[in-house]
Amino acid sequence: MSSSAADVDGYIASFAEPVREVLDEVRRVLHDAVPDAGEAISYGMASLTLDGRSFVWFAGWSRHVSLYPVPGGDPVLDESLAPYVAGKGTLTFPLSTPVPYDLVARAGAALAASRQV
Repeated sequence: MSSSAADVDGYIASFAEPVREVLDEVRRVLHDAVPDAGEAISYGMASLTLDGRSFVWFAGWSRHVSLYPVPGGDPVLDESLAPYVAGKGTLTFPLSTPVPYDLVARAGAALAASRQV
């Protein structure tokens, strides 16, 4: 994981091709789910922002990508995300299996909605 990138483009570019492709797609589906979101580097990771405040972070690793935090409050979404919860506040998607981008989008939309409340 790169913590010295100046922007999300630089952050994603710092990874090897397999991770970079997944991070690009995570970024795309999050923006599709939350079209008004901005971007920032926060805590050394890529994040999406609303009103200048980060509401979701995504990070690349050698064997997985992660999304932070885990949204809560929707039992159906919670059940769908349960196989990917890897610790308090962390969703981990292994690179060895197809990433469920629909769940990434749903998680991002839920986090954005909870931020706007």
